[in-house]
Order: sequence, then C-alpha cells, then structure tokens
Amino acid sequence: MATMTLKKTQTDTMKALLEDLLISISWSDLSKRYFGKSGSWLYHKLDGIDGNKKPTEFSEEEKFQLKGALVDLSDRIRHAADTIQ
Repeated sequence: MATMTLKKTQTDTMKALLEDLLISISWSDLSKRYFGKSGSWLYHKLDGIDGNKKPTEFSEEEKFQLKGALVDLSDRIRHAADTIQ
C-alpha cells in the first residue's frame, strides 16, 4: 500500500488532518464536483500555501463545504457497496 509522508511544515494543515484519505480520493474530481474549482486550487488549500507561495487556508464556509463533500462521497461509496450482492 502506498503512503504519503508530510513535511514537517505541513503537520498543521488540512492535508495533515486528511492524511489517511490522501491517496484514496481523486481530489481534483472532488474540487471540480463540489467546489467548481480546479484541482490545483484544492491542492494548494490542502497544503496551506497558495500558488504564489503565500500562506492560505480554508475559510469557515469552505471547511463546511469540504466536510459536506466528504460526507456525500462516503454516502455514495456506502450506496455502491450496498448494491454489491
């Protein structure tokens, strides 16, 4: 199983909180589907550094939206699993 290692400077980012899921989710698809933004936008947000190397973070609204996206994705996965006989 592949694993991702976080740099010391990334331990307090959203990416660190979601470390267990990082390689299991298409973050680019999630970004487009739930935020209407590019994959790079979400990757920068997860890293806590924008495209200009300046600190960035999720707004409270974006955190709520990300939480909802992950819950919706988990519901979709559960539904798919339940259809397997």
